[in-house]
Amino acid sequence: MEAKPTTISYVETTNMVLPNDTNTMGHLFGGQLLKWLDMNCAISAGRHANRICVTAAVNNVSFDVPIKLGDLVIIKSHVSRTFHTSLEVWADVWTENQASRKLTKCNSAIYTFVAVGADGKPTEIPAVIPVTDEEKERYEGALRRRQLRLVLAGKMKPEEATELRSIFPR
Repeated sequence: MEAKPTTISYVETTNMVLPNDTNTMGHLFGGQLLKWLDMNCAISAGRHANRICVTAAVNNVSFDVPIKLGDLVIIKSHVSRTFHTSLEVWADVWTENQASRKLTKCNSAIYTFVAVGADGKPTEIPAVIPVTDEEKERYEGALRRRQLRLVLAGKMKPEEATELRSIFPR
């Protein structure tokens, strides 16, 4: 039985930056942020697929604004597009200063997950239906990002990446 497509749902988690999470400058270690992102995105993927999802690739992470000791880190992610057995998950990261309550968008990340069945093998997942303009924009770009990732990994020939070719004039 084929799963019915669903609209996008969001997962939001909040963490506090503690001394063990920081470098000598008092900024959050990038690796700690990657861990929090991976966990948050895995929850998004798993909820959408209704099965265990494993990280296949970290496609992009930007570290735009340092995150300081004592800041709250808010990660909000959603499945931006699904393919046969894989999902692209987009995450945005904000910091909240505990004293001022000021929110600052500081990072973004794009992960790829694969849904696995009880046998541990990739399994089919439902499509996602974007609703907002931002969701539609991210959905449309996901195929190009997927093709670029596959070409760079040597799993797709450049000439087969039709979506990528379409954005470059001849």
